[in-house]
Amino acid sequence: MEHLPKKIHQNRISYTLVGDYYIPDLKLPEESRPIGRWGRMHKAFLREHRPGQYNELLLSGKLWMYLADLNEQADNRLACITSQMQAAEGVTEELKAFDQLAWVGAMNSIRIRAEEIIRAEMVFV
Repeated sequence: MEHLPKKIHQNRISYTLVGDYYIPDLKLPEESRPIGRWGRMHKAFLREHRPGQYNELLLSGKLWMYLADLNEQADNRLACITSQMQAAEGVTEELKAFDQLAWVGAMNSIRIRAEEIIRAEMVFV
């Protein structure tokens, strides 16, 4: 029987010989940030519609960091879009003090539209 090397490196993944099989040396990244709502949605999208990209990120150990970054960017973008829509539509604290029901309805409408923009631009792409 030929002598097999203990460690090999192929396709950007290191493998260790255990018995007759090469087992990939996979390590979880040292990432403690949460992936949040947007990260979970994008993870499900990648798994379903982009399995190649999902597997590449997963095997390289970059998936969690990628999803945490996307979640932070989506949260920041949501806050920006919401404030811009509030200014454009005249939804102010004065309206909140004067007519709370109208303010809540306007803010719900703004939030729903802003979340739809985030889904279309960042999550489901």
